[in-house]
Amino acid sequence: MKVLVDTNVLVSAILKDKTPETVILFIAGNPYIEWIVSPNILEEYKEVLSREKFALPHDIKNSWFTILDKLTSVVDADIPIEFSRDKKDAKFLACAIASDADYFVTGDKDFNEAQRLVNTIIISVSQFKRLVIDALS
Repeated sequence: MKVLVDTNVLVSAILKDKTPETVILFIAGNPYIEWIVSPNILEEYKEVLSREKFALPHDIKNSWFTILDKLTSVVDADIPIEFSRDKKDAKFLACAIASDADYFVTGDKDFNEAQRLVNTIIISVSQFKRLVIDALS
């Protein structure tokens, strides 16, 4: 199974310890799931986690960078996508198409409109937990 994770889900997992953390740990720890990213998505993850407002200690931030480098599969997603709702988020849709991802886990309501652009199932964190994690547990 190929899964994309929106940056907001990763940040919530690291900062809030609730359902997003359960989802990230499941994705990262399940050998049957491939955590898909593009170079641009991986760069965004690291840039956002480095923001001063999150005040992540250097060692925790570096641990996450190592986890991301080791546990994600990087795909070339240089596909032009017209996503007028939020142009900077088009990289997630391009990655979904390029990788033929099964799921895109996001907390961003802007992506509700994007379902018509991709075959990937765009799903919330709680839906992914209920439909995938709970079903496999």
